[in-house]
Amino acid sequence: MKSFTQVSGVAAPMDRANVDTDLIIPKQFLKSIKRSGFGPNLFDELRYLDEGQPGQDCTNRPVNEEFPLNFPRYKGAQVLLARENFGCGSSREHAPWALDDYGFRAVIAPSFADIFFNNCFKNGLLPIILSEEIVDQLFTEMYAEEGYELTIDLAAQTVTTPKGESFSFEVDEFRKHCLLNGLDDIGLTLQEADAIRAYEEKRRAQTPWLFDVVK
Repeated sequence: MKSFTQVSGVAAPMDRANVDTDLIIPKQFLKSIKRSGFGPNLFDELRYLDEGQPGQDCTNRPVNEEFPLNFPRYKGAQVLLARENFGCGSSREHAPWALDDYGFRAVIAPSFADIFFNNCFKNGLLPIILSEEIVDQLFTEMYAEEGYELTIDLAAQTVTTPKGESFSFEVDEFRKHCLLNGLDDIGLTLQEADAIRAYEEKRRAQTPWLFDVVK
């Protein structure tokens, strides 16, 4: 998993409440479990004028020119500004996969659906909860300034605007540690590889019959 320390990037809007995971990545793209290749289909129903299909080349599809992520000013955005209850709906882990594969490193919203919130941390994506008043301010500033960039410092737990105004956010210490060090569940387990190996050798010596291979 990619580590998250500090990110400075263009912010893009998802200016609607209750965005569910089916809108983030539609159901027809859930067949793959590779964790990659979902970026072109992020918000598929909003980005394109036709219905996308798995494996389809998106470069020649008709684009919805009114959808913000298709605006040149938001190209390469790394921070997504969203509204309340972002990521509601089904528990599909493909939603943070798609956001990450597109290039987003953080999502800022007043609130998140619990399962989506937890899945973000497991996939190197930082969900940041700020008050509605602050989120409103960030939306206003972003719309007013093309190329509007936010700097997110996970160690300091701050979001800083181009004018230098900083806002603090809360994050669980264990999750913070995992993001800073790029540790997902597998990475955490592998940190104890020597202890696991020693335990297995001890068990093999104590109960060898459990390890006999039937031929």
